[in-house]
Amino acid sequence: MTQTEARQSRVIPGFSCLQMKQEQQERIYRETEGMTDEEVREYIRKGAETFDREMERLRTEKTKKSEPVMT
Repeated sequence: MTQTEARQSRVIPGFSCLQMKQEQQERIYRETEGMTDEEVREYIRKGAETFDREMERLRTEKTKKSEPVMT
């Protein structure tokens, strides 16, 4: 992202990144409460794999949209 793009970013009314962060931390804490260290590591590993797959899917979608149409 360039500085110009950053300056032109739109603000989402009512959105608080700190509130979102706290809510996600609370969710993760609830989901991992009582887990062993090994189980928490597996939980995090699975979350990272899911995130990686979703990012790859989005990159693929973006690439397909930007490819020229061959006729």
